[in-house]
Amino acid sequence: MVVKVNENYLLLKSNYLFAEVANRVAKFEEENPDIDLIAMGIGDVTKPLPKTVIKAFKDAVDEMGDSETFRGYGPEHGYEFLREAIIKGDYEPLGVSLDVDEIFISDGAKCDTGNIQELFSNDNIIAVTDPVYTVYVDTNVMAGRTGEMQDDGKYEGLVYLPCTEENNFEPSIPDEDFDIIYLCYPNNPTGSTLTKDQLAKFVKYAKENNVLILFDAAYEKFITEDNIPHSIYEIEGAKEVAIEFRSFSKTAGFTGARCAYCVVPKDLKIQDNEGNKHSVNALWDRRQSTKFNGVSYPVQRAAEAIYTEEGQKEIQSNIDYYLRNAKLIRESLSNIGLSVTSGINSPYIWVKTPNDMPSWEFFDLLLNEANIVGTPGAGFGPSGEGYFRLTAFNTYENTKEAMDRISKLSF
Repeated sequence: MVVKVNENYLLLKSNYLFAEVANRVAKFEEENPDIDLIAMGIGDVTKPLPKTVIKAFKDAVDEMGDSETFRGYGPEHGYEFLREAIIKGDYEPLGVSLDVDEIFISDGAKCDTGNIQELFSNDNIIAVTDPVYTVYVDTNVMAGRTGEMQDDGKYEGLVYLPCTEENNFEPSIPDEDFDIIYLCYPNNPTGSTLTKDQLAKFVKYAKENNVLILFDAAYEKFITEDNIPHSIYEIEGAKEVAIEFRSFSKTAGFTGARCAYCVVPKDLKIQDNEGNKHSVNALWDRRQSTKFNGVSYPVQRAAEAIYTEEGQKEIQSNIDYYLRNAKLIRESLSNIGLSVTSGINSPYIWVKTPNDMPSWEFFDLLLNEANIVGTPGAGFGPSGEGYFRLTAFNTYENTKEAMDRISKLSF
């Protein structure tokens, strides 16, 4: 007998994007140990956890040290205290009604968006916006839903919805047939948004064509403009066709603490080969119960504290801080003649590279000449070539310094 590899993994033609960025940065730092780099690439936060969150975290840890209040295995789906807080804090203000058992607590939206595809047949055709958060593509490649990467940078078998300057970064419903579509709004990486009317077109199409929408709303707390939905469930009928993913990472600083959730409505059904309908909620429940032991009790208590009055004030203060950084980046780059998108409803700034410079070449220029780390647009898909992503998650002082450095470059 011979152990054989899952050959779907061999279809992945390069490192995971952010691992490749980290490798290049590590090499640069090894060769230039005294240079002060400013990180604006990976979307990691710099503001510490809010004080209200820390207190709840510590109190819960103390509970774990007392035999009277110690807790062992928790519910795989999450404690009801957090699920109820999510419904009351995130959805009731939007006029969206949900049941507790439609909320599933997890350790990250990245994990949820990657794992959810296990529920669906490999025969399903997947559609993604382009550029796209790489996890959506890579996990479906790993699962065997694609063929080889073609010369144009697209995987055979996937349907790509180009989002470029020409269409104002708004995807159009493609002519090709597809079964499942990933939508992320506010978008990572472009920072673009969809209005309620624009999103409603996708919901209408999904209902009429038996399509499933996987809606990543991880950045909804950064929305500042009206008429931009914070949840896909603000659109009538969306509970029948959509799963929503959210995260505490960027909004409350949980990138290291790890806590997120997804919403799987009980109205959502999918068919088997014989046309029988099955509850996606029940299938995800079964998957999580089998493969996941839940998020730790102290972390969930810390997440619950976000929804207190003081917790809401503290996380809003952090969000405002990052949006101030985004405004600084957007205005500074625009002032030196670069074409800049977003930074109003998103912590990401999507920049057109100067003089049609390839995005990895622009990455090297910023790294070597300005000692700034960003993310090449080409890493997010073919339509990302010629663009570059910067994040607003560093300190204001470092962000200002980075803009000063870039302003001194010659393009």
